[in-house]
Amino acid sequence: MPYRWSDTQDPRTLTLTPHQSMTPGGFVAFMSVTLLFIAVPLLSVLGTPILWGLLPFFGAALWGLWAAINRNRRDAALRETLTISHDRMELVREDPRKGTKRWEANPYWVSVHLHPGDKPVENYLTLKGAGREVELGAFLSPEERAALKDDVLNALAAARTAP
Repeated sequence: MPYRWSDTQDPRTLTLTPHQSMTPGGFVAFMSVTLLFIAVPLLSVLGTPILWGLLPFFGAALWGLWAAINRNRRDAALRETLTISHDRMELVREDPRKGTKRWEANPYWVSVHLHPGDKPVENYLTLKGAGREVELGAFLSPEERAALKDDVLNALAAARTAP
């Protein structure tokens, strides 16, 4: 699961991050293999003027691939942190592009909603409290959001009964 709970009981902290399938080592390996496969056809024109005509396209293809993968990695640096204690609940969404957003409410008055329809997405998970409704785990799969709902409800129940 791309989310994990802290080991402490009060406050409980939930950290959500998007799934990242490529590690830094995998990135280096992928770029190396791609460089090798693109460079093999260039061996046939080595030492000819055609090489200089093909080289800019070769460089542009590698740069484009590198830029796209790095952009994806930056976008996946998104993090949501939900902190639940007996008297306060806070959701902090750290987005590298849009900045940090905070939502705070009393856990006694917070309700968790899972909207099973397809609008805006399947199994849309929201927290409602303090006059606002905020989305939780937008980057999770529908199955992960459904499982997360039960986890959040259990943590809320524990926080409400804590002294």
